[in-house]
Amino acid sequence: MELRFIHFYPDLMSLYGSYANVAVLRRYLERLGDAVAVETVAPGEEADLTGADFLFMGAGTERAARAAMEDFARFGPAVKAAGADGAAMLFAGTAMELLGASVTEADGTSYQGVGLAGFSTVHGGRRLTEDVYGHTDLFPEAVVGFMNKCGAISGVETPLLCSVEFGIGNEGPKTPEGFHWKNVFASELTGPILVKNPKLLEAVAAAIYARRGKALPEERAADPWAERGYAVTEQELRRRFTR
Repeated sequence: MELRFIHFYPDLMSLYGSYANVAVLRRYLERLGDAVAVETVAPGEEADLTGADFLFMGAGTERAARAAMEDFARFGPAVKAAGADGAAMLFAGTAMELLGASVTEADGTSYQGVGLAGFSTVHGGRRLTEDVYGHTDLFPEAVVGFMNKCGAISGVETPLLCSVEFGIGNEGPKTPEGFHWKNVFASELTGPILVKNPKLLEAVAAAIYARRGKALPEERAADPWAERGYAVTEQELRRRFTR
């Protein structure tokens, strides 16, 4: 298949190696024999989201996220329509906050998100940093990553991680984390999240295929380096709350 990715603001929203989420997903699909074209969108540039197979925005500082939102607002209706139509997308780090209804900054000022979901974000005066270990209902394996944020997200009805055994979730320690609806994936976990979690990478790839009416091939080559890296991280984090 010929697949089309749209990567919003790769220069502005690029913290924690976020671009690697796109790189690893592209490589995964190319190993399956697909051709993947990645279109980047900078502030002020036009983009046609019609028929796109995957939308992505990465992490940025709180200031960068607000700047991104000032431009991203014009894509709001198209993003919501794409999500309702089953398009796959990943919003990582602070980009997740832009999918909600509003973001309130530490000084009390606020701005609107695109409203794909009804949750809201409120920033505090200190950063929250910690490793995270949790579970999604998409597959039995744990999801791992690192949290570095200064906001609490409330009102998420369908989290990506339904349980967090260790670390910080949307509303604080050991609360559900992220957002998942249809083929929309969002999480503030960094790592980047698709590099650190091979099963989540597979789930996003499967969502892209499903929208095309296909299933992933039963025979798929595994990435031994990614599998080993995940195994070590999962084991070490699990030890922290089971010992």
